[in-house]
Amino acid sequence: MTEAALPHPAVEPAESPLTPESWGKLGMWIFLAGDAVGFGVLLASYGAVRASSADWPPPAVHFGINIPAVMTFILICSSVTMVKALEWIQRGDMRRARSRLLWTMGGGLLFLGMQGYEWTHLIEQGMRVFGNPWGAALFGASFYIITGFHGLHVTGGVIYLAVVRAAISRFQDQRYNYMITEIVGLYWHFVDLVWIMVFTLIYLL
Repeated sequence: MTEAALPHPAVEPAESPLTPESWGKLGMWIFLAGDAVGFGVLLASYGAVRASSADWPPPAVHFGINIPAVMTFILICSSVTMVKALEWIQRGDMRRARSRLLWTMGGGLLFLGMQGYEWTHLIEQGMRVFGNPWGAALFGASFYIITGFHGLHVTGGVIYLAVVRAAISRFQDQRYNYMITEIVGLYWHFVDLVWIMVFTLIYLL
C-alpha cells in the first residue's frame, strides 16, 4: 500500500464534509436546531397572545428589571468562562480548564437560584399559572412556562457540564477532551442566547 492510500492519523474515521470535527458536534447542532424551533414556537405564541390581549399588565412594573438583568449578566459571564475552559484545554492546562468549567456551573446554579427567588416573590404576590391579580389570565402562564422551560435547560446544562468536567478529569486524550468540552459549550452558548431573547421579549418589551 502506498503512503497516499494510508489514512491520515489526525483524521477521525467518522469524519465527513458535513462534520469536520465530529459526529457528536453534528448531533448537537441537530438537537439545538430542534430546540430552537421549540423556543421559537413558545415565543411566537407569547407574542400572539400578548398582542391580542386588551389588559396585558406592563411586565417591567411587575417583574422588575434589576434581578433579570443580573441573571442575564451572570449567564453572559458563564459563556466567557466556557470559552476560557476551551482555551486552557488547548494550552494543555487541564486544572485551569476544570476550574473554568466549575465557574460556568456556578454561574448556572446562581442563575437558577435567582430564578427561584423571583418565582417565589411573584407567587407570594398572587401571580399563578392560571391567573394573576393584574389583568390577563395568561400573563402568569406564559411567564412560568417560558422561563420554566428555559430553567430546565439551564439545569440540564449544569448537569451536562458536571459530566464533561468529570470526563476530562479521567481521560488523558486532549483531543477528545477538547471535543466533548466544545460540544457542551455549544449547548451552553445556545441556552445563553435563548435567555437574551426571553429577557428582551418577556421583561423589556
